[in-house]
Amino acid sequence: DQLAESGGGSVEAGGSLRLSCTASGDASTTDCMAWFRQAPGKEREWVATIDRDGSTDYDDSVKGRFTISKNNAENTLYLQMHSLKSEDTAMYYCAAESRCTVLGDRIRIVPYYWGQGTQVTVSS
Repeated sequence: DQLAESGGGSVEAGGSLRLSCTASGDASTTDCMAWFRQAPGKEREWVATIDRDGSTDYDDSVKGRFTISKNNAENTLYLQMHSLKSEDTAMYYCAAESRCTVLGDRIRIVPYYWGQGTQVTVSS
């Protein structure tokens, strides 16, 4: 596997979880990484991106509650999630690409590598 997520689980609304994504092989050489999520019956949506210099960008729905970070030495991407809501319930996917696309103050990704996903369930 190039990207392997972990850390999902079930939590009550208002709780916290931290997701991890370990990159290996060619995926570990990419400069742009991101988290996406897909709720049942909905399309996959972008959550957050981190560029090689540590710059980050977030969807408005998670801004102020989620933090994306990366440990380059361990080739690991993280998503710290606080104040979780029932609408955050989804399968969360790690993604990677060689370069981010910077458009003004937005940092976008067109993923080349995907992980298998980790389930996050928030009960209200």
